[in-house]
Amino acid sequence: MPFPIEEKLVIGVASSALFDLSDSHQVYLDEGPEAYRSHQARQRDVILARGVAFPFIRRFLSLNRCFPQQAPVEVVLFSRNSPETGLRVMRSIAHYGLDISRAVFMSGKSPYPYLPAFNTALFLSANEEDVKSAIAVDYPAGLVLPSAIADEEDDIELRVAFDFDGVIADDESETVYKRNNDLGEFHAHETLHMARPHQPGPLAGMFRKLAMLQQLEHEAQQADPDYRRIVRIAIITARSAPAHERVVTTLGSWGVSADETFFLGGMDKARVLSVFKPHIFFDDQLTHLKSGPGGTIPMVHVPFGVANRRIVERTDTIP
Repeated sequence: MPFPIEEKLVIGVASSALFDLSDSHQVYLDEGPEAYRSHQARQRDVILARGVAFPFIRRFLSLNRCFPQQAPVEVVLFSRNSPETGLRVMRSIAHYGLDISRAVFMSGKSPYPYLPAFNTALFLSANEEDVKSAIAVDYPAGLVLPSAIADEEDDIELRVAFDFDGVIADDESETVYKRNNDLGEFHAHETLHMARPHQPGPLAGMFRKLAMLQQLEHEAQQADPDYRRIVRIAIITARSAPAHERVVTTLGSWGVSADETFFLGGMDKARVLSVFKPHIFFDDQLTHLKSGPGGTIPMVHVPFGVANRRIVERTDTIP
């Protein structure tokens, strides 16, 4: 029997993340909604080029072919289009053989309110407003940033990389650091609380369900030593010792782990990303996402927590 949707790892993806809609979007900006509708109608049978999230989504869906009885993952299309203007997207999905059957078309409105209805552990979009609106009401979402598309057909692995603070975990520790930009204060805080797990961050649910997939693959490999694992997870964090212990404590309390963990101590993350070559990398700080190697790593900004709040200093005096 297939997994109930409550037990699946469900990813919601906007057409703007899955495909390259830059030409269509420019028509909308330059000429308005009616011209956009006409354009999409004329281009209905023209297949869209692959977008930044395409390689990640394609590999993610391949897990259902490995586990057809469980079918543990699902992708749902969330679109601001109407069903009529969205036909080109659905035909492109069929052209590429992507197993996406569920879709939400909002006819111009943001689709984020419907994320919980589909048990969505992650919403990927290139629309910044939609992503920020989702995060503001504690829905897991990420803004897909422009980058080159690298999708090697013979590479079966799905490599997913996460920052820790503000992504997997909450922003408690980042708040301590940013209060005075004091690394010593940060390390003292983390040493004091090393035995206390962090509260979950926006993508904690996704990380936990990826661990479920790891367990499925572990069991498959035990049954068949020739089974080649697909999912490979990395945590790439600016933390270093002694702050590393709280990361271990937190993941241990959730019963999950990563395949590879990097405590970089402030070193440029691009040095590790260029070796790991993730199909998607999540970070809450844009400065880390702009340092990618040659623009070839699919970067996703998670606009959560203190790293994304504008700090306004009061300079007026109180009478």
